[in-house]
Amino acid sequence: MPGRELKRPITSIELLLDSETEAAVRAEWNALAANGMSSLASHVSASNRPHVTLLVRHDLPAFDARALLERPSFRVTLSSPLLFGGGERRVLARSVVPTAELLDLHAGVHAAAGRGDDAPHTTPGEWTPHVTLARRLRLVDLAGALEHVDGEIHGRAVGLRRWDAATATVSEWGSFG
Repeated sequence: MPGRELKRPITSIELLLDSETEAAVRAEWNALAANGMSSLASHVSASNRPHVTLLVRHDLPAFDARALLERPSFRVTLSSPLLFGGGERRVLARSVVPTAELLDLHAGVHAAAGRGDDAPHTTPGEWTPHVTLARRLRLVDLAGALEHVDGEIHGRAVGLRRWDAATATVSEWGSFG
């Protein structure tokens, strides 16, 4: 259609969390949904799993992730809530404390992927590590939503996966060392 830009599918590289941390995030998703608010709990696809996005691109050639997986798993802390976007609806997420291990992994993923059309919010130096809780949360629901996002969640980063929106497939790359 004239004047209408077609969306190109994206590919992302995502950091996976241990099962206890996933369960804690899913409990927050469920609490938001149970109280009538936007939540990722309503997205029931097998690909919907709590994660930290490390890289997003339209074109991402295959690359060898084995060296990235040789590192040991490491501690992660999901911390204060964040809002992304503008207008009356926002993305609600938990910030992830940027540790040396997390920043090193992020840099390693970008180095392995080489140069490309990275989404600005995932580029080194611009990246805000986070775990998404809700998309399109109404601002009028924010105070209520924050009642269900309390305290820090301490867990472990355990592996990597690749999400390909063009084929709607997830490729689990494996666990850390």
